[in-house]
Amino acid sequence: MLTAIVGTNWGDEGKGRMVDLLSRDYDVVVRYQGGNNAGHTVINEKGTFILNLLPSGIVREGTVNVMGAGMVIDLEHLCGEIKKLTDKGIDITPQQLVISDRATICMPYHKMMDILEEDRLKDKKFGSTRRGIGPVYADKYMKKTIRMGALLNQEGLREHLADLVEWKNLTVTGGYQHEAVSVDAMMEWLDTYGTPLLPYIKDTTVYLNEAVKQNKSIMFEAQLGALRDIDYGIYPYTSSSYTLAAYAPLGAGIPAASLDRVIGIMKAYSSCVGEGPFVCELFGEEGEALRQAGGEYGAATGRPRRVGGFDVVASRYGASVQGAKEIALTKLDVLSYLDKIPVCVAYELDGKTITDFPETGVQLKAKPVYEYVEGWHCDISGCRRFEDLPKAAQDYVNMIEKAVGCRITYVSVGAERESIIIRS
Repeated sequence: MLTAIVGTNWGDEGKGRMVDLLSRDYDVVVRYQGGNNAGHTVINEKGTFILNLLPSGIVREGTVNVMGAGMVIDLEHLCGEIKKLTDKGIDITPQQLVISDRATICMPYHKMMDILEEDRLKDKKFGSTRRGIGPVYADKYMKKTIRMGALLNQEGLREHLADLVEWKNLTVTGGYQHEAVSVDAMMEWLDTYGTPLLPYIKDTTVYLNEAVKQNKSIMFEAQLGALRDIDYGIYPYTSSSYTLAAYAPLGAGIPAASLDRVIGIMKAYSSCVGEGPFVCELFGEEGEALRQAGGEYGAATGRPRRVGGFDVVASRYGASVQGAKEIALTKLDVLSYLDKIPVCVAYELDGKTITDFPETGVQLKAKPVYEYVEGWHCDISGCRRFEDLPKAAQDYVNMIEKAVGCRITYVSVGAERESIIIRS
């Protein structure tokens, strides 16, 4: 079984808690794109873990976790993330964690370039996390990066790095008027943070192909959501990688493989970190109350998330481009404080109603069409069967299922691993 767990919205849908829950049925969990610009929060009997680079199956014993070829890896951040887990008693061995030799290294100068550009843009900024993701992906497609495999065989590495730094400094010093990047400092950084990771680096294409031959179950974990995809998201306010399920086998390292199952993750309301159109956004007291109830602050950045009611238009589009055949609806319990629940059922543009998700320029001018449905106004965190939910909560889930056009298989009623309703 090859399964992709993907976000259907702007990210932050709760993928980490679903991967942690479902990983009990999988032999391998693979992160196939992105870097440390987003976080997955996992809460289980071992504690609370915020993971930026490591796959969310890393805290489950017996599961092999793979960082795929499509990822960009900040070595320093990864070493720190591993240390935080080991300090909490999570043992991470080369048998449990495998890093692709084809994954790209996110260098300190990529982070510096990210910061310099966001500062230059000022009020026109894209809302970058300033962690170098855009610059490193740009360099990757210009074929001017270092891959993890270079750390295993360092012959010619310094010469290659010197060429990259010389090229990079044309922009750093000539464009941004910033102090030049030092080759010595970059080599020292690679040695300091690359050396501890050497035992984990392998040819993951060979490893994963063998796993497929042995009929092992593999879960592919995405970062962010469909609306942050570089091609199909709210460009240019997107990530710099492919967040869709269709990219999972490619980014993992087994491009010839086909997915058997795609589970789309969406919240029972909407949230968004960063800049760009967010048509369903709620403001003032209504928005702040929802933000507080959901604890809506970025796991990677701590930034307050923008929030809104469930967006039918965006969610239906997201589920479609992800190719989701089933949905996991998260944070239903957060809405328990409401007497009336806001739902964005359409967009309005120049007096016309829009029900198909438009391109970015149209979204920036569109306004939400809100309807309010009955709330249940009681604690549902203890429910473990769909029939245990209040009728108003059942009706809300059924309404979303019909509007999105995709079966809701899982309903999350809490952050803990077992706070879940599984619908047959």
